[in-house]
Amino acid sequence: MSITAEIRPEDNRAQLSCAGGLLGFAIGGFFDGILLHQILQWHHLLSGLEGGRFGDLRFQILADGLFHLLIYVLALIGLFLLWRSRRNFAGHSGGRLFLADALIGFGAWHVLDGIVSHWILGIHRIRMDSEMPLFWDLLWFVVFGLVFIAAGWRLRRRGGIFEGGGAMPAAVAVLAILSGAAAALPPSQGSTVLVVFRPGLSPEQALVAIAGVDGRLMWSDSSDQVWAVALPEGAGVLDLYRDGALLVSGSPVLAGCLNWFR
Repeated sequence: MSITAEIRPEDNRAQLSCAGGLLGFAIGGFFDGILLHQILQWHHLLSGLEGGRFGDLRFQILADGLFHLLIYVLALIGLFLLWRSRRNFAGHSGGRLFLADALIGFGAWHVLDGIVSHWILGIHRIRMDSEMPLFWDLLWFVVFGLVFIAAGWRLRRRGGIFEGGGAMPAAVAVLAILSGAAAALPPSQGSTVLVVFRPGLSPEQALVAIAGVDGRLMWSDSSDQVWAVALPEGAGVLDLYRDGALLVSGSPVLAGCLNWFR
């Protein structure tokens, strides 16, 4: 009697569950890195560490890049598992369970990041420039962590987050909208921001641009293109973009894109 190795359906279903969890976890990492590290620049991976190389912006950006590389690896593993379990994904309730596990994985990233990175290791907080960093940590922990895990768990157990009343979807929608609006706010007035000027702009021109918004120079890198500037209350960052800034931390990135073509 010949014996043939077969992959049992329950094995594929377990792989599908792992695929959803890993891809959701990876998307959570990308959401964190792209929004908070690059667009809003509220923190870098190692912003909470001081002294030596940790004070070098280039090292901080390198750490962010290595972090994204790790997330890419997790996403590729998730995609491989999804391909292995593609028949279960196409089967009855496969898509629903995959989405549920992805929501749980997305929330799990933010819970793990909050507990380990923010509170145990202290390598960064959600908003490094805030006078109430715990508020922002807890906001992210609840909105993007616990709420997404609860939504995924409900979707997995009951067949849909919109069944049995509208309290959960309404709460998710309201919290997501409020947190998104909060995330879009510029840095608090009177804070220190990082300004990246376009290549070719002389230090004298950068100083003129900073003086134009009544800013106070705190630090600049050796290339004289990255400047830390203390802005007074009511300062308009659009004037910095007009005078050659490519990026002002905490403000819309697209505002300075045309300066690349000067």
